[in-house]
Amino acid sequence: MSLRTAAFRLLPAALLLLSACSESNTKTETATSTKEETMATTADAIDSTKSPAATPAKTAATTSRPNRLTAPDTAYAQDVALFLGGLQPSQHSDLAALAATPAWQAFAKDQDKSWDKYRATHTARMTQWANTELDSVHASSPTIFYPFSGPDFLNVVTMFPTSQTYVLMGLEPVGSIPARTSLENPKLLPAVKTSLWSVLNFSFFRTNDMAVDLKSVELDGALPLMMLFAARTGNQITAIRPVQLDAAGQLQDAPKDTTRIDPKSIPGVEMKLRDPNGQPKTVYYFSADLSDWKLTSKSAPLEFVRHLGPLTTYVKSATYLMHKSYFNKVRRTVLRRSRYILQDDSGIAMKYFQKGAWQFNYYGTYRRPINLFAKQYQPELTAAYHDTVNKPKPLPFGTGYNWRQTDSNLLLAKRLVPLAD
Repeated sequence: MSLRTAAFRLLPAALLLLSACSESNTKTETATSTKEETMATTADAIDSTKSPAATPAKTAATTSRPNRLTAPDTAYAQDVALFLGGLQPSQHSDLAALAATPAWQAFAKDQDKSWDKYRATHTARMTQWANTELDSVHASSPTIFYPFSGPDFLNVVTMFPTSQTYVLMGLEPVGSIPARTSLENPKLLPAVKTSLWSVLNFSFFRTNDMAVDLKSVELDGALPLMMLFAARTGNQITAIRPVQLDAAGQLQDAPKDTTRIDPKSIPGVEMKLRDPNGQPKTVYYFSADLSDWKLTSKSAPLEFVRHLGPLTTYVKSATYLMHKSYFNKVRRTVLRRSRYILQDDSGIAMKYFQKGAWQFNYYGTYRRPINLFAKQYQPELTAAYHDTVNKPKPLPFGTGYNWRQTDSNLLLAKRLVPLAD
């Protein structure tokens, strides 16, 4: 398949990546698990490690990992993205020989089949829904804030394809662009396939399995997956640079000497893209702990967000973190700085929205959260979804922990009062 043909076939994939604040200690899933058991055991493992109070040492270690990213050759970065995504690298690429091997050819064929199926069952429906229901939102959403995202550029660009800037934050380390030796590793392609399997069959990553599989082949953080997903949405990488946020939340180039990194800085990456229509996009990913206890000593992530101007915030499969008292700082920033909030029920609990300050549109079906999150049940949402006067609108795709189409929900909140200073 030619690069031109591949680009023509690619549509933004509506992938739900499990929240970036996930560091599971045990691998609880087996190959014979049912889909419900897969979802439940994964969510259980994540929820048990989401609380910084429960695992402060591990969380701190994760977020303080040095940024080892080095500025790449742009053409090489694009070819790596294509290679990882099962798409043909450019003709004169050093990776062309690797892409000619039987192993990669089989991988590419399998990936095309998987992505075609996902596009048919999810992407087309999500794109049509977003074009209709979020049309006015798109016109007022140059910048998207996506907390607890992990490397989920895919889902956010599907919902907001016309935005220019995307700010993603999660606990995964930034990572680096894979070296040629990593791409030659015979374990690489099976690891990538395994990591994508749950995304293409459910609506989220088995995050711990993903981390173990990819780390074993030296794909060391969010960036390689962001690159892969950028390629699979028909975007071309035009630049990648390592960045950091200083203690005041100002964006800087990351120091080449990792021994000189300020302990209060936040590591990140800036990825510049050209979308299928030729429009430029900028994607930021920052490896940051957004819990109150961490933001007290490292406030840079929210300082950066506060200076981005009016936001549209997107929250998905976030293990109900902003329902909890120790995520007050990020919740308050989202509520104060957002003109629109699109979320499932794992985002901000209804009780935190100021009465009379927001207009709500409800989509899909609200059922009780899965058993692992039973305490996060919201009677207010049940009442809203049973309103016979203002009935919820249909949601033609499945998403979130209740991943079936008949069980999924989204909420669009529109601000009715001026933004806070």
